[in-house]
Amino acid sequence: MTNDVTTNATTSAAEPEVIVRRAGRLGHLILNRPQALNSLTHGMVQTIRNTLEQWRDNDGVATVLVSGAGEKGLCAGGDVVSLYRAAVDGRPEAGDAFFADEYAMNALIADYPKPYVAFMDGIVLGGGVGISAHGNQRIVTERTRLGMPESGIGFFPDVGGAWLLSRAPSGFGHHMGLTSAHVTGADALALGFADHYVESSRLGQLATALETTGAEEAIAAVAATGAAVPESSLMQQREWVESAYAQDTAEEIVAALQSHGDPAAAEAATAILAKSPTSVKITLELIRRATQLSTVREVLDQDATVAHHLLRGHDMREGIRAQLVDKDRKPQWNPPTLEDVPAAVVSSAFDPVASQARN
Repeated sequence: MTNDVTTNATTSAAEPEVIVRRAGRLGHLILNRPQALNSLTHGMVQTIRNTLEQWRDNDGVATVLVSGAGEKGLCAGGDVVSLYRAAVDGRPEAGDAFFADEYAMNALIADYPKPYVAFMDGIVLGGGVGISAHGNQRIVTERTRLGMPESGIGFFPDVGGAWLLSRAPSGFGHHMGLTSAHVTGADALALGFADHYVESSRLGQLATALETTGAEEAIAAVAATGAAVPESSLMQQREWVESAYAQDTAEEIVAALQSHGDPAAAEAATAILAKSPTSVKITLELIRRATQLSTVREVLDQDATVAHHLLRGHDMREGIRAQLVDKDRKPQWNPPTLEDVPAAVVSSAFDPVASQARN
């Protein structure tokens, strides 16, 4: 058995941002910024992508595992504060470069030819979904809290999230994208974001087994089956979710939620109205367009286009400022209401960018 550790994307020699470990037949990537909920920096993205490319062609690596350091979760998303500061400084192209590398990493994961096991334990948000839910062996636990919260910072569910949201049943993908709702591990299974349910106390045992045992066999030994898999509480809300999110426009969706009568539907309407109106409308269009796309890579290309435009707009900077920089939680969206967002603003977010790099 071989055991070697390589560290990259470091803030200091003692604290690597990504731990790259080989043990037996397992290649293990550990996101190691627990103080920041393992949010992804540009350096982390580059390290992960480069390592996955190396392991793809390495016969000594049979299985890849990604997990998060600390007790709170896998990953809370991308390090968007750094993108905010670059945009404020007049350098939105720094955001373009970050997203180009991140989306290339997401595409690599989606097409990975070896078992790619993701421990989706604890917090799994935004970029954390991108680094896990495109894999082919996605494991959730009783601690999983998964979501795509980007509309709350004036952005949109990127990292190929629209591929998953558009294919979730009964309008639940629209619900997640527009409200930023978090879902449980059982919900994630029902919605197609995950494959297996494993008690968090057994993840260490599974990681060790993956060093010497094939992924399917190792997972089958610890994964819950049948009645042991918890039921999705979210799926019990199918009736109002399905009817409300079938409406044509964001305004009509909110009206349907408000008039339904279920308190959970009213809460969803309130959540949508708190988000960037521009982001809400772009997100709705993004998910609908994703239904017509054939691969995760095509969705990621669409994401790159929309990200390029929103990096240069008002609401992303304002949302990050309000939620993560000043933390006053009082974003001043422009336009301020759904009714005020012109259709041309939504359509222009999908206009091709001639100079956009493709990886």
